[in-house]
Amino acid sequence: MCGIAGIAIGDGGDVERSDLSRMCGTMVRRGPDEEALYLDKGIGLGLRRLSIIGLEKGRQPVHNEDGSVVVVMNGEIYNYRELRKDLESRGHQFATNTDTETIAHLYEERGEECVTALRGMFAFAVWDRRRRQLFLARDRIGIKPLYYGQVGNRFVFASELKAILALPCVSRELNWRSLDYLFTTMTTPATESIVAGIHKLEPAHTLVWRKGGSLHRERYWRARFVPDYRRSERDTIAELYARLEESVKLHCVSDVPVGALLSGGVDSSAVVAVMARLSGRPVKTFSIGFSETDYDESVYARKVSAYLGTEHHELILEPDVVTSVEDFAWHMDEPFGDVSALPTFAVSRLAARHLKVVQSGDGGDELFAGYDRYLVEACERRRDSIPGMIRSLLGGVGHLMPEGMRGRNFLRHLALSGMERCRDSGMLLRDDSRRKLFRREIIEQIAIQDNGYEEAWPELQAGADWLSQLQRQDLESYLPLDILTKVDRMSMANSLEVRVPLLDHKFVEFAATIPPEWRLHGLETKYIFKKTLQGLLPDEILCRRKQGFGVPIGAWLRTHLGEMIRDLLLSEASVSARFVNRDYVRRIMALHERGRGMDLQLWTLVSFELWCRQFLDDRHVVLGQDGHCPAPAGLLASQT
Repeated sequence: MCGIAGIAIGDGGDVERSDLSRMCGTMVRRGPDEEALYLDKGIGLGLRRLSIIGLEKGRQPVHNEDGSVVVVMNGEIYNYRELRKDLESRGHQFATNTDTETIAHLYEERGEECVTALRGMFAFAVWDRRRRQLFLARDRIGIKPLYYGQVGNRFVFASELKAILALPCVSRELNWRSLDYLFTTMTTPATESIVAGIHKLEPAHTLVWRKGGSLHRERYWRARFVPDYRRSERDTIAELYARLEESVKLHCVSDVPVGALLSGGVDSSAVVAVMARLSGRPVKTFSIGFSETDYDESVYARKVSAYLGTEHHELILEPDVVTSVEDFAWHMDEPFGDVSALPTFAVSRLAARHLKVVQSGDGGDELFAGYDRYLVEACERRRDSIPGMIRSLLGGVGHLMPEGMRGRNFLRHLALSGMERCRDSGMLLRDDSRRKLFRREIIEQIAIQDNGYEEAWPELQAGADWLSQLQRQDLESYLPLDILTKVDRMSMANSLEVRVPLLDHKFVEFAATIPPEWRLHGLETKYIFKKTLQGLLPDEILCRRKQGFGVPIGAWLRTHLGEMIRDLLLSEASVSARFVNRDYVRRIMALHERGRGMDLQLWTLVSFELWCRQFLDDRHVVLGQDGHCPAPAGLLASQT
C-alpha cells in the first residue's frame, strides 16, 4: 500500500525534484516505510511505501527489463502470482517479488488493456517512455483514490488532494458544483473534487495523458445486475460460499499477518468466519463500541469472537474522539459529512497497534440488499396506487408548511414516485434548504455551473428491476464516494491497509446474477447471504436487525460538543461564513436542539469549516478574481 504522485510536463521540461518530494511529504502516513522518486525528461513519479508484499525487494517505482515501462501503484494485486507465472512463460524476466512489477510486464503485453486482467484494489500510473505517454487506472469499485488535474502545461496526479495542493502553482478556488453536491449528499461528486480544476478518476476508468496535454478517459468495467434463474437456490448457496471463500483466501495474500475489523454485523462476521476456517491460528479481530447502548454493537462482536475463537480487541468510544478536529479535516482530505468516519478512524488506530493489514465486510449491503432504504422503497412503492393528482395536492400542502414542522417532509416526499423519490430520500438538504443555506452570490455561481446531483445516479440499466437499479446506484455512487472514501482515508491516516473481499470484482459479478427476490425476500434483507452463512455463524447474528455503523453524534452535539460547534460555525473566525448564511446555520442548530435530527447537516457544516481552515487562507479570493495562492502555513508541516 502506498501513496503515489506524479507530474508530467507537456513541453518536455524538467520536473523539479523538490515538487515531487513536497507532494509525497503530505502522504507520509500512507507510506511510512520509505520514499522513492523517479525523474526523466518531462516526467516525475513519486511514492510513499507501506511494505506489505515483497518486503525486501519491493521498492517502487518498478521497471520492465529495458526500463521503457515504469510503474508506481497504490494498492494490492491479489492474482499477481498467477499473472507472473503466465508472463514468465512468455519470456518476461522479473527483478522483484512484488505485485507492482506484474503491471509493468502486463502493460508490455497488453498495453492499456492490462487493467482487465487485474484482481485487486489499485490506483496506478504507467510511464511509457517510448510513446511518451502516461497511463492511469483505478480499480473497478473505487477502493483506492486517484486525483488529477491540468495546471498550465503540467499534468499532476496523486492519491490525495492535499498532495496536489502542496504545489504552489495549484489554485485553491472552490468548485461551486461540488459545494452544492456536498450539502446534497455529504460527499463531493464522482468526477470532481472540492477544488476547481482538480478531478477524481472514477472507479473502473483509465486515463491516458499524451505529450502536448491531450487527455482520454475510458470506462473498462461495469457491474450488470442480470438475474440467472437457471440455478436453484441450493446451487446458488453452494456457489456463493465457494466464491466467498476464494475471495477471502485471495485477500489473505501477504508477507505480513492479516487480521479483520469485526462490527458484529453479518458482513464482517462472514469474512471473519471464513478467515477462521482458513487460518491455522486465531484471527486477530478489532471492534469499536459506545457507552450509548442504542449505538453499541460491541456485545455482538464479542459473541462472534467467542464463537469463532478469535483474538479480540475492542475500544469504547467517547465524545472526546473529536476533540482533535483539525486532524480529522487533514486526513479526510475533502469535506465529508458521514460522521461514521470517526469510529472508522478509531478502530483503524486500534488495529494498527497490532497489524499492518486487516480485512473488512464492506460491500455486503450493496450486493445483497442489506440497507433499510430498500425496505422503505418496497413499502413506499405501494403508495404509487394513490392517484397522482391527490399526491401532488398533498405535496403542495407540504411545500406551504414552515420548515421544521412535523409532517412537512413526509407530504412533500409523498408527491414523488420512482427514482425521483429515491433521490429525495438520500438528500441531506433539499433544493430550497440549500438556497437558504448559501449566500446569494454563491447561489449565482452554483447556478452557472449547474447542479451536479444527477451525476450520483448512473444511467439506468434497461429492463432491470427497481431493486437492482437502487443497488447498482449504491455500488457506483454511495459505496465509492462515502463508504470506501472514509475507510481509505481513516485507515491510511493510521498506516493500516484495509482489504474488502466482498468487493472482489469476480464476487461482485456473481452476486449481481442472484435474482432480486433472493436478495430482498419479502421484508428480509440479505436473504440468500444469510442462508449461505447458516452453520458458520450463530443464528442470533444472522437474524438480528441491521444496526449500521452509527455514531451518537446528535447527543454529543447537544452536550459535550455543543460549545465547540458554536465556536466553529458562528464565531468571527469562521471561514465558511464566506459561503453560508449564519442566520440559517443558527436555524439548523435550533432545529437540532429541538430534536429534529439535524446532526448530519451540522456535522457536514463542521467538516466544511474545518476543511476551509486547513486548506484555505485569507489570501484566497472567493469570487471573480485570480484564485492562485501559495500553500498556507501548516500545509507542509509534518503529519507523522
